[in-house]
Amino acid sequence: MKFKALFFTLIFSIFFRYQSVIAQEQLTAMQIVQKADEKVRGKTNHTVMEMEIIRPTWKRNISMKGWGRGLDFSMTFITAPAKEKGQVFMKRKTEMWNWMPSISRMIKIPASMMSQGWMGSDYTNDDILKESSMVVDYDHRLDKEESVEGFDCYKIEMLPKAEAAVIWAKVYKWITKDEFIQIKSQYYDEDNELVKSDFGYDFKIMDGRLIPSRIEIVPADEEGKKTVLYIKEVQFDIDLPESYFSQQNMKRIR
Repeated sequence: MKFKALFFTLIFSIFFRYQSVIAQEQLTAMQIVQKADEKVRGKTNHTVMEMEIIRPTWKRNISMKGWGRGLDFSMTFITAPAKEKGQVFMKRKTEMWNWMPSISRMIKIPASMMSQGWMGSDYTNDDILKESSMVVDYDHRLDKEESVEGFDCYKIEMLPKAEAAVIWAKVYKWITKDEFIQIKSQYYDEDNELVKSDFGYDFKIMDGRLIPSRIEIVPADEEGKKTVLYIKEVQFDIDLPESYFSQQNMKRIR
C-alpha cells in the first residue's frame, strides 16, 4: 500500500514538473522579459540603495531611496553625500523633473538628456527615471538558450519599435529559465557598437522575491570604469497612490 502511494506520488510529481517545463517553453520572448521586469518592479516598490562610482583615479558613493508605481511613475531621493542630499528626481508619465533644494529650483529634464550619465555614473537618466520600458518600447525575439555563470538562460534580442523614443538601437538580455532573473544585459548604439553591459550578482530573497542585490554597469572599452548598485532593502506592492508622485511631494519627501 505504501509502495503504491509512493508510486503515484512520483508519477504526479513527474507529470506536474513536465507540465511546468512545457508551459515555460510556450512563453514568448516578450512574456519572458515581462516576467523579469515585474519581478524587480512589482506593482509598486520602495527601495533603499547605494551606488558606487568607480574610476581609475577616484571613487564616490551615493546613497538613495526610490519609489516606483508601474511603468509611469518613479521617484529617487538622494540621502548622501551631503553636497547632493535632498535632490529628488521624478518621472510622472511623460514628464521628468529634478528638485534641487540648494537653489530651491524645480528643473524639467528634457528628452535630449536621457542618454546622459546620472550623477556622473554609468547609469543614464533614462535608467534611473525609467522613461523607456523594456517591455512596451521594444520588439522581442528569443535568440537562443545558453549558460551564463552556471545558470540556464534565455538570450533575448530587443529592437526598438519605430515609434519608441529610446536611446538604444539594440539590447540583449540574459534571463534565467527557472526564476526569470535578469543576470546580464548588453546595450548597443546605432552603429551596432557595444556601449555598456550590466551584470547581476549576489542573489538574495528580498520581500519574498529572489533578486540580484548587486548590479554592475561596465562601459565598453573604458578600462577601470564601472558603477556598482547595491540593493539594501526592497518592499513590493505597497500602498503608493499616483498622487504620491507630485512636485509638491518632491519638496517634502524624506
